[in-house]
Amino acid sequence: MTQLIDTVAWILVREGRVLCARPRGKDVFYVPGGKREPGESDEQTLLREIDEELTVALLPESLRHIGTYQAADGAALVRMACYTAAYRGTITASAEIAEVAWFGYADRPRVPPVDQLLFDELAAGGELR
Repeated sequence: MTQLIDTVAWILVREGRVLCARPRGKDVFYVPGGKREPGESDEQTLLREIDEELTVALLPESLRHIGTYQAADGAALVRMACYTAAYRGTITASAEIAEVAWFGYADRPRVPPVDQLLFDELAAGGELR
């Protein structure tokens, strides 16, 4: 039986690049966000994860779902619900994040398969260069 990993992600695009983060101890970058805790809604998960990872507060009233993607990653199936949102504060890598970076479409191979689907859609829509 395939394991399902249910995640929520914050999509922030600026000047044709999307914000990505690399957790400490990992080589791969991810779109910021994370796994849902039992009983959490997408909104609750996203607000908590982004505060923990990037030390900014997303503005709940501005959350907008832009798509949900699924892709196999090893023995797991990863589902990622993606949202845009305005935020308050300065994006800063927390203790659990080694670095943040702005990725263009050429950086697609540096992210996991489910993130690559998002990159494809952003590029097709002209948002990612």
